[in-house]
Amino acid sequence: MKLEDFQLELTQLRSAMPVWHGRVDARQWRTACQQVRDKGGRLVALWAADNSDRGEAFSVHAALTVQSGLLVITLPLEAESFPDVSDIFPGANRMQRAACDLFGVNAENAADRRKWLRHAAWRAHEYPLRKDFPVDSKSATERHAANETDAYPFVRVDGEGVHEIPVGPVHAGTIEPGHFRFSIVGEGVLRLEERLGYKHKGIEKRFESMTLAEGARLAGRVSGDSTVAYAWAYAMAVEGVTGVAPPPRALWLRALLLERERVGQHLWDLGFLGNDAGLAFGLAQFSRLREDWLRVSQALFGHRYLMDAIVPGGVARDIDAHGVVRIRDEISDVGQAVAALKNIYDEHAGLQDRFIACGRVKPDLADRMGLTGLAGRASGVAWDLRVQFPPVPYDNLDVRMATHRNGDVAARVTVRFEEIAESLRLIGLILSGLPTGDIVQPVPDAPENAFGIGWVEGWRGEVLVALETGAGNRIRRLHPHDPSWQNWPLLERAVLGNIVPDFPLINKSFNLSYSGHDL
Repeated sequence: MKLEDFQLELTQLRSAMPVWHGRVDARQWRTACQQVRDKGGRLVALWAADNSDRGEAFSVHAALTVQSGLLVITLPLEAESFPDVSDIFPGANRMQRAACDLFGVNAENAADRRKWLRHAAWRAHEYPLRKDFPVDSKSATERHAANETDAYPFVRVDGEGVHEIPVGPVHAGTIEPGHFRFSIVGEGVLRLEERLGYKHKGIEKRFESMTLAEGARLAGRVSGDSTVAYAWAYAMAVEGVTGVAPPPRALWLRALLLERERVGQHLWDLGFLGNDAGLAFGLAQFSRLREDWLRVSQALFGHRYLMDAIVPGGVARDIDAHGVVRIRDEISDVGQAVAALKNIYDEHAGLQDRFIACGRVKPDLADRMGLTGLAGRASGVAWDLRVQFPPVPYDNLDVRMATHRNGDVAARVTVRFEEIAESLRLIGLILSGLPTGDIVQPVPDAPENAFGIGWVEGWRGEVLVALETGAGNRIRRLHPHDPSWQNWPLLERAVLGNIVPDFPLINKSFNLSYSGHDL
């Protein structure tokens, strides 16, 4: 779709990615979404904002993919409602419900208007992301104590032999909280309904008390397994509103860090996928590889999970010639070990019996529901920002996208194996092409009321950070968006027709973020 097709007044934002921004009215809001969908585009994120500090009302924003890049549309609200677009983009459903829970703005005529994030944490007419919401701990405790018990209206499935199995929200070990309500006959799953939001951390509200420099540290902690992706997206947004161009060496180092994050997480997931299918050997071997990988990250970049390595204006840590040699040795060793383990996984009859045809998401459903990231690529959705809209240095690396069409656990496992091999190749290319020079550029104060976007392909999928600046170089609104928002609803579909014991395996094959969804 061409931008002129929208007949909107658009502004191209200063960004490392091609991003356009325009204001729309209620009619144009739905029209733009429908046009994007008709041309094969997708909804990346939908969020709201309270503009009372600027003497305005609420607004809602949507980020949409178009042929030319990312289109962000903003709808100023005259009342506390806006047109529903969940019929156009099903993934908008929970985002719209979250906007209602946090701001009190409703999607008109939406089929599903149940609360999503509230959990009786606030009184019925309180909204924690409004500017007048008090945030001191005493008042929060009093508000919570005054509430009634949460009574979420799960959809009931009736019929002979139908039973419900409630799982969570508290799980074994250190997994984050989430509730799964299964409706079953025997062991077969008729329906799965999720409930998330149990660990609402107040991250978006916390950003509003921070300067742009302070926000960088929090951005890297939105979802701990994706710290590089969030930190880069945040830095990209800040650099857009301040007009800063990071040094070339910093951009190449960012890509190195992003690929390290991708490899580390895929190693972790492949081990647990083997374990969940009965191959404890796989968990032992991949855990060993991942631990060695994390120790190298700690030694060279100061943190096992690479936190605080990316800052607005560049990066905080450089590598020397010794570090380059160490990484080259590492990628050679890991590449050989992963190739050997792939052969074992592929030839293990018991493992393949559990993987193949399990938890399948067909390509047409993946496209209709907006499945993204590695799970989308395993279901035929050929989308990867490193390929479609490659920032520096990916525009020089010719990324080879891993895609499959079976959409089952086996396909998601294969995508992980192929992405590890590709990331190791990319790391080698990055080390060979790493420019010399500075690693950080000073960042000046941002103008007030500026709008910036960061958009990065993390290991799980595309991470988006939308930034609005306030007075005094402070953040007035920041929305970090995790690809899990799009993908959690597909997990409900993937488990249908499977048996209950296969749910942990299917769930792990997606490995979605509770934390990134639970802002």
